[in-house]
Amino acid sequence: MTTSLVAGLVTFVFTTLLTIAGVGAAFILIPVFVALGIDVHVAMATALLLNAIAMSFASARFIRSKLVLWRIAIPILIVASVLSPLGAWVSQGLDRDTLLWGFVGFLLFAAAMMLFYQPKPREVEQSRGKLLLFGVSVGAFAGFLGGLLGVGGGNFIVPVLVWLGIDPKKASATTSFIVIFSSFSGFLGHATTGSMSWSLLGWTAVGSAAGALVGAWLMTEKLKRRQVKLIIGVVLLGVAAKMIWTLLA
Repeated sequence: MTTSLVAGLVTFVFTTLLTIAGVGAAFILIPVFVALGIDVHVAMATALLLNAIAMSFASARFIRSKLVLWRIAIPILIVASVLSPLGAWVSQGLDRDTLLWGFVGFLLFAAAMMLFYQPKPREVEQSRGKLLLFGVSVGAFAGFLGGLLGVGGGNFIVPVLVWLGIDPKKASATTSFIVIFSSFSGFLGHATTGSMSWSLLGWTAVGSAAGALVGAWLMTEKLKRRQVKLIIGVVLLGVAAKMIWTLLA
């Protein structure tokens, strides 16, 4: 009971922050759950399900606020789903550590871009003809590399959309919608390898839903475009630091 309650509080804190950035909290929650003594398979399945829960609650608000770019989100979903298995297949013949170090390099570059680069904003309403191309291109990039490295494609999608000139709030909201499906798919895969802890799931689901609602409210009502961009950059640095720690351990 105590472990599940602590896990729920941790879930609330990280979900609030990462909802603003548009990425799921699973990459942080999994090692935290394991450190709390939770079986790794249960931790992975639970964290991925929490991603889907959190992003569902957040996306409901983002959709009402008209922040989700459907002409980009749908192509990314389709193309990423097709190319992710190809990336996983290619990865079988490559050195995983080398690939992960390459991913760390990308994250550091993307974080620096979020913190210092000022792309020319695009008026989405006047660029609808390009949105489909953006979606297909970003979906191919995120799907293949996500499958190649075995990591969430959301870490790729947000910085690339911002680099293309998409407003950071819309980039974050669009990615949140996409993460729902990728996380739930991952949950179904991991759920077959371990039993669920219903006490853990209950407390963390409450924390996840509450954190998503708070994070979505902050992103839509309180934070400015520049602040959202700053938070995304900090989150990417955090992901890179965690991966470096894992690779050097």
